[in-house]
Amino acid sequence: MTQMSGPQEFHYRLPRRVRGWRPGFHPGSDVGAGQEFVAHQRLFDWPDPRRLDLRASLQNLHGDWLVRVHRQRASVTVYAIVDVSASMQFGARASKLHLAADFVEALGRSAGQIGDALGMLAFDAAERHDLFVPASLSRGIGTVMGGMLRDCAGAAGSVRGLQETALRLSGRSALVFIVSDFHWSLEGLGAVLDLLAQAYVVPIILWDRAEIRPPDANGLLAVRDAESGAQRTLWMRPGLRERWAAAVERRRDALERICQAREIRPFYLDGALDCDALSQYFLEASA
Repeated sequence: MTQMSGPQEFHYRLPRRVRGWRPGFHPGSDVGAGQEFVAHQRLFDWPDPRRLDLRASLQNLHGDWLVRVHRQRASVTVYAIVDVSASMQFGARASKLHLAADFVEALGRSAGQIGDALGMLAFDAAERHDLFVPASLSRGIGTVMGGMLRDCAGAAGSVRGLQETALRLSGRSALVFIVSDFHWSLEGLGAVLDLLAQAYVVPIILWDRAEIRPPDANGLLAVRDAESGAQRTLWMRPGLRERWAAAVERRRDALERICQAREIRPFYLDGALDCDALSQYFLEASA
């Protein structure tokens, strides 16, 4: 089992405004205590003398006392929807499920730093109610979720399982990470993303290098379907190596098309958690 070398976290901020009564780190749409000036309003309408603007009041043609109105930053609820199906148990150095556990632990620390509530949902062939963690502001919630993922086993995955799980979050304004290798049929994935249209969705695609990069040497190779368990023997040769690489690219292109149609940009992890790259991902989204 490969553990993270130390506590990791990444920095994230939503690139769009969110509604929320609880102050936080993200751009908010509601007015309140904040630094972003919106407009002047009459003191009669906004009775807060602390925000009185004397210069604007003296220049007002109607003789009204004016106060400055600002937008406040808001917190957002964060959810990780984690695929725990059989294929997530695969990994050359550590399983993709353990990488998913590393990610939710880092997410827990990151959310705790800026005061966002974090929860977890999981699925394989169906929603995994035993792995549900309600959104919480607890600083240790990421460690709890990571431990649950490392100790679980799953059946063959399906988009139906993801759909059942996503229904819980339909219509919510939230930050949603879908953590999966997406090794099940992509038919219906677009409909799932549409269910989450009110949320800011980030697909975290976990691909182990051993499954996306064919071996360099020619010879017999025993392979097993991680979802169904079916086994077969292949003769690795240049032609098969080319088809292997082409199949990976087709899968990547299919995922990209589904996401781009909804202005969603996936993030790829291939064997190790890269928090600097995750921070850069959100920095570029906010630019």
